[in-house]
Amino acid sequence: MGTAMLQITDLTYSVAGRPLFEGASATIPEGHKVGLVGRNGTGKTTLFRLIRRELALDAGEIALPSRARIGGVAQEVPSSETSVLQTVLDADTERASLMAEAETATDPTRIAEIQTRLQDIDAWSGEARASSILKGLGFEVEEQSRPCSAYSGGWRMRVALAGVLFAEPDLLLLDEPTNYLDLEGALWLESYLARYPHTVIIISHDRGLLNRAVGGILHLEEKGLTYYTGPYDSFVRMRAEKRAGLAAEAAKQEARRKHLQSFVDRFKAKASKAKQAQSRVKMLERMETITAPEDAARVVFTFPAPEELSPPIVRLESAAVGYGGEPVLKRLNVRIDQDDRIALLGRNGEGKSTFSKLLADKLQACEGSKIASGKLRIGYFAQHQVDELHVDETPLDHIRRERPDDAPPKLRARLASFGLGVDQADTLVGKLSGGQKARLSLLLATLDAPHMLILDEPTNHLDIESREALVEALTAYTGAVVLVSHDMHLLSLVADRLWLVKGGTVGPYDGDLEQYRKMLLQGEERPAKAGKEKKKAPAGRDRMLELRSEARKAEARVKKIDEMRDKLAKKLADPALYENGRANELETWNKKYAELMEAADRAEAIWMNAMETLEKAEA
Repeated sequence: MGTAMLQITDLTYSVAGRPLFEGASATIPEGHKVGLVGRNGTGKTTLFRLIRRELALDAGEIALPSRARIGGVAQEVPSSETSVLQTVLDADTERASLMAEAETATDPTRIAEIQTRLQDIDAWSGEARASSILKGLGFEVEEQSRPCSAYSGGWRMRVALAGVLFAEPDLLLLDEPTNYLDLEGALWLESYLARYPHTVIIISHDRGLLNRAVGGILHLEEKGLTYYTGPYDSFVRMRAEKRAGLAAEAAKQEARRKHLQSFVDRFKAKASKAKQAQSRVKMLERMETITAPEDAARVVFTFPAPEELSPPIVRLESAAVGYGGEPVLKRLNVRIDQDDRIALLGRNGEGKSTFSKLLADKLQACEGSKIASGKLRIGYFAQHQVDELHVDETPLDHIRRERPDDAPPKLRARLASFGLGVDQADTLVGKLSGGQKARLSLLLATLDAPHMLILDEPTNHLDIESREALVEALTAYTGAVVLVSHDMHLLSLVADRLWLVKGGTVGPYDGDLEQYRKMLLQGEERPAKAGKEKKKAPAGRDRMLELRSEARKAEARVKKIDEMRDKLAKKLADPALYENGRANELETWNKKYAELMEAADRAEAIWMNAMETLEKAEA
């Protein structure tokens, strides 16, 4: 265990004169599972290319054991006629060439060598292993014999991933593999990586995966690398402590500097003290500056708020939906209210996207009825819309097309509220990063202040800060949310109702997300219930949802009042308010502040109460 798999020493590398790494060093021990994190654009993918020797370093070195095999998913598997299973088997090139040689070898010594080696690498169980990897990534056994050409790009990416997992390189480099997986595939991968026999470095923005599948975090920041032991949450904690320490040190140092500086200034003129002043000047020069870490520029989303409609905003009655008259989903009886936060669970191909399209009016019900409020506006976000943006136009052009009468400054402000600043507003979409395109699509989807927002995998290409900002925006948003996502962290923070798309219909799921995860990993179809939970009637579940919803509303009220209180406090801190002749106005504001303080106490009490009731019910 003690040996290093990867030793990075004083790595320096620039792209077009812009340094990405300067004197970066890190050691990754043999067999460790490591998450590589850092803001988008800092150079994570470039680091992978440097490790693979695809790019030449400017300075420093990257050392690996001499015989170490490095593997990663380069591009998707080409659309060939080879079967999916055979493609995965061929990915283990040593096994494939030995198997081929075994057919033709004639020299007895060589035949013995080949057989021994095939035994060593467990070649005979290869097919079963490859098949189980493919199954974990969503290919049923009968689908594995189909040619690769029968599958779309996203599915061929899964074949490529299955291939590299099957080949079991000594150092496995994975670059955001969950971007083309669904929740089921992502959870399978997570548990597979935790058991992977060699070293893994994975670039990911998925907090669940970074907390459960890795035991170390390699952080890329300010052109350097820092290795932290422990999962992502402990990294965040350690880093916060380190930053707090730095900030305190910087503040202390600033105070000392001011003190020294004032001494220098006072005595420079006085010859008698000049010598003393000189030594202080030298001390000032020697003081090494500790800079307080700037908090990562907060990335924001602000969804416009819709007016309230009377519930339910959508109701499906005995509805069916499908393609070309063939129903994919039937017996749909559900209602959605404006304060619902629904996560759609279900394996690939069960119909999550079909159901989303029915809700979004992209498909019509072929039986039964869908009753929606007449004023209902719907926002819909899916990856294919990101792909359909016009690459030769700027974000400003896109939003101008939707709002031709709005003045440019207003449109720019809109873009800025989605983290697309001055630089990005006038850049061609083709030159934007995946995350920036996703923000533009989200902006376009929510432009009309929809009452219901349907999000199909919204976090692909968003970094961790942007994901947290999305959670905040969705929490503050006053419309309904229907969410399909492979990001457990996002689901657990946003959704308070779980619907399972399965067996041709959609209905409430009995368990919670953790039970769903366990069920998937055990391959069961129903949540495994502990004895004591059996007694809970289904009514208990509705009650839980009600309590959760109440707690969320109470928390939102507290937040709102806090914001108002902050605004008022600012107003009351304005010296102009205390000038003569404004006593009446001051009294009014003070009164308002006192009322708000009282309201805050009440709102907090209600919230605490709601949380306690919820905790008791969950126990």
